[in-house]
Formats: sequence, structure tokens, C-alpha cells
Amino acid sequence: MHKQIKVILTLFLMAIQSMAIAQEKDSIGTETVTVVKAFKPTVADAFKLKAVPILNDSIVLKKKKIKYSIFSVPVASTFTPAKGKAANVEKRPAPTLYNSYASLGLGNFNNALVDFYTSRSFNRGQDRFDVGFNHHSSRGDIDGSALDNVFYNTKLNTSYTKKDRDFEWGAALGLQHQIYNWYGIPDGAFTPDIINGIDERQSYFNAQISGHISVEDSFFKRADLLLRRFGDATDSGENRAIFNATIELPITEELVTINTKLDYVGGTFENAILSNAANTPEINYSHFQVGVNPSLLVLRDDLTLNLGANLVYGVDTENSDSDFFIFPAITASYRLMDESVIAYGGVEGELRQNSYYDFVGENPFVSPTLSIMPTDQQYDAYIGLKGQLLPNLSYNIKGSYSAENRRPLFILNPQNLFRNDEKGYNFGNSFRVFYDDIKTLGIFAELNIDVNRNFSLGINAEVYDYDTETDNPAWNLPNVTGSVFLDYQINENWFLGANLFYVGEREDFSSQVVQNVLPADFPATRITLDGFFDANAHVGYRFNQQLSVFLKASNIANNSYQRWANFPVQSFQVLAGATYKFDF
Repeated sequence: MHKQIKVILTLFLMAIQSMAIAQEKDSIGTETVTVVKAFKPTVADAFKLKAVPILNDSIVLKKKKIKYSIFSVPVASTFTPAKGKAANVEKRPAPTLYNSYASLGLGNFNNALVDFYTSRSFNRGQDRFDVGFNHHSSRGDIDGSALDNVFYNTKLNTSYTKKDRDFEWGAALGLQHQIYNWYGIPDGAFTPDIINGIDERQSYFNAQISGHISVEDSFFKRADLLLRRFGDATDSGENRAIFNATIELPITEELVTINTKLDYVGGTFENAILSNAANTPEINYSHFQVGVNPSLLVLRDDLTLNLGANLVYGVDTENSDSDFFIFPAITASYRLMDESVIAYGGVEGELRQNSYYDFVGENPFVSPTLSIMPTDQQYDAYIGLKGQLLPNLSYNIKGSYSAENRRPLFILNPQNLFRNDEKGYNFGNSFRVFYDDIKTLGIFAELNIDVNRNFSLGINAEVYDYDTETDNPAWNLPNVTGSVFLDYQINENWFLGANLFYVGEREDFSSQVVQNVLPADFPATRITLDGFFDANAHVGYRFNQQLSVFLKASNIANNSYQRWANFPVQSFQVLAGATYKFDF
């Protein structure tokens, strides 16, 4: 054992000595190694398991061969596949568009309707010229009225527009002639001699020109101008000029809009108010307004907010009086549930310019002895909900509260038998304007249903409560109104429509002039006008794309109601006619 250990130690020492001698002779110097290609491992370099490992087992089961056999029986068949063809889709021909149409209708009470319109575009659609003519008249008698009730309304409108790449401008001319009769005298109210001596016919004449210009990609967006001359058969005359301009200034993510307005109205009535026993003095009026309406539009996800104010400087040049007004102009809407529920509200105000033309449009039986002054609408606050409950069902609910100073109300003129005016409007058969300060609480609801593209139905209702400064009723203003309308395209040929509206009770009063007595002490009687329903309908048939016939019925229920005190309406009315479209 000891010998073996000595031999191992001797060999180990000899190996160490030889390695030391070799290292002394062979020294490794400094060398530079250049890598020609970096090592890029690939999947092929990795060790792969074989799909079928080799088993090294003493017992290896051998796969048994399986033989398959198919028992086939021939089957006789006469089926022959046919090539498929795409189904034919029935295409409707595109409707032909005509640039003109003419309509003519006649009915009982000598009712007549004429309507014509044509539109011509040229210069590749950049220029367009439109002409429209409309006439509606009636010459039938109304039961219970001592005077004739002729009605006549004729309008002619022409316009020219030109579109360019950066701007669009246009001009229009409008002419209108109307005839109305102050027929509000019941049978037996006066002797036949007095009735035969009354000239109850009033004629209105209107001529106006207007123009506009809109600019793209500019801070100046649009400007509008209107010049109007309005007069009547009693030598009354009124001039109106309105200029509006809009400027838009984008600031960061917001939009600032500035609307400016210049509004002038002035005129003369040759006759004095009917509370004067004598027809003096004449009435002159002149009002001028300068308004600026800056607003900031804020859009945030589901919120739309418009913050603004309406600054107006008004001048009564006839009475050398002026005043400065600041009105709110704030509106907002918020989507509570996408399109289903949208909450909206606002507070707005304005200095509303009244005119003889506007009063005639609302009540054509006014006398040419009116007092014209603007209405100070201090505020109109409202809040509501609207939306689309179903794809074919929409709604709108709104509550409002407003305060107005000098709101115009129509009221019967006093009967003045001391006057001998040229026209017969002084027998209690015309209306004047009474101004009152009114606060109004209102509720409005509306529902629209589009059953399909051929049938639509709508219903709305309004309820108002008035609080007047004079403690008088809000003359001739109803507390309840409502309407129902429908439009139905039965098929390609037949179509029909109808509307039903309701107006609630109204208050008015009649009085009589007494010499040397104040108007407040005139003998007077309060009048309550009953609420009424009025139903109207029309049906038509199209022979082709050009020719169709129609039948219109008004006051179907044959109600003998009064829209204004002592002014009954015509009973059941029928008007039939035809419409023809063509290229002109």
C-alpha cells in the first residue's frame, strides 16, 4: 500500500514539473480577434424531440393490420343540377323632377285658389331664378252678418340666387294685395239705412325687397337686409328696414358668435284713435333699435351650452325718448340617455319691434288707428325634455315662465257714432291694440309618431295662465290650445291628410263712446267667446307624375264659432281642384 502511494506522488510531481517547463518556453502573446459573422442561433440548432421516440423495451406491441371493405349498391338517379341565377330585384324608376307646377281649385262660398311656381337654374346650377304666385279669395255670405265678408289675398314673389365657391348671395322682390271687410256687425244691430251707408272694405298693399350674402371660410358669415313699404286704403303708411349681420370667431376649442341688428319702423295713421269723438289728431310713430348679441358656444361630450347676452339700444324718435336694455341669452341641452332623453332649457329676452304689418298678419280686422310701440320681453325662462323613445316615436315636454312689458292684446274698438270716417270701422266692428304688462306660466307637450314612411301622426297641447298688471283678463288670449294632424300616403296614387285644432275660451268687451266722458268710464259689456273645434281634411289622387286632383274640406263639423268677437266664420266648405307639374 505504501509503495503504491509513493508511485502516485512521484508521477504527480513529475507532471507538475513538466507543465511548468512548458509554460516557460511557450508564452501566449497579445493577439487581435476579428469576428467575421455574429452568431445567430436558429430553431434548427435547438435539440428536437423526435415525433416517434424509439422504445427500448423487452415487450413491444406490434400494430395489427385492419382491412376495410365497402359494400356499394348502384342507385339509379335522374337528377341533373342546374346553374344558379341571381334573383332579379325590381327597380323603381327614379321620380321625374319638374321645375314648375300650377294648381287651380274652386269651391262653395265662391272660394277660389290659384297657385303657380317655377324655378330655373342655369350656369351649371350656380344661378337660380324663382317665381311664385298665389291667390286665395272668397265671396260668399255668412249667416248672421249684416255686411259683406269678401276675402282676397294675392301674392307675387320673385328671387334670384347665385352660388360661388367662396360665397353665395341673393335678392328677392315681394308684392302683396289683400282685401278684408269689417263685417263684424250682427243682423238687426243698425237700421238698413245705416248699414247701406257703411263702406266696410279695407285693402292692404305690401311691397318689399330683400337681399342676403353668406361667405365661407371667413369670420364674416352672413348679412341680411329687408326693406318694406306697407299701406292701406285709408292712406296709412309704414316703412320698415332691418339689417342683420353675423360674425364667428373660433377661440381655441370654443366658438364666439356676434349677431348685430339695426331695426327701424315708422309710419303714419291719417285717423285718430276711436276713443276720440273727433277724428283728430293723426297718429305718427317712429322707433329705431341697435342690437348686439355676443354668445359663446361650449361643446363638451353630451353638453351643449350657449352663453350670451342681448344688448339693445332703443330710440322713440317721435317722442324723443331712448333707453338701453340688457337681456339674457342663455341656452343649454344635455343628453341624459343618448337620443332617448335630452334635457334642455334657457333664459332669453328681447326688445321685440311691433309694426302695423305684423298686427294685420295676426288680426286683419284691426282699425287704421293703432298705437305702435315695442314690447319689452324681460325674460322667457323655459326647461323641458325631448327625445326619441322609439325609432318612430318622438316627444317634447316644456314648461315656461315669461315676463313682458307692453305686450299687445287685441280688443274691440268702442262704438263711436260721432265719427264720420271715410271707412266704416267705427261701429264696434274693428279691433285696437291694448298694451299690458303680463307674466305668463305655460306648459307645452308634443308627440309625433311616424308609423312608416307613408304615415305620420302628431298631437300637441298648450296650457297658459296669465297675470296682468291691470288685473284685466288677457284679452283674446286662450288658456288652452291643442291640435292633431296626420298625413297618409295610401298608395302610389291616393293620399290624404287632416288636422283638428282646438282654441279655448277668450275674453273681450264692447264699449260705446260718450262725449265728454273718459274712455275708462265708457259703458262697457264683457264678452266671453266660447272655445271651438275646427276640423279640416284633404284627399287627392295622382294619375301620373304630372297630373293629380284634390278635394279639401274645412270646418267639417259645421261649427258656427267666432275666432274674433262678432266675426263668425264660414260654415262647412269644400274646394276641389287639380295640380299639374311641368318643365318650363
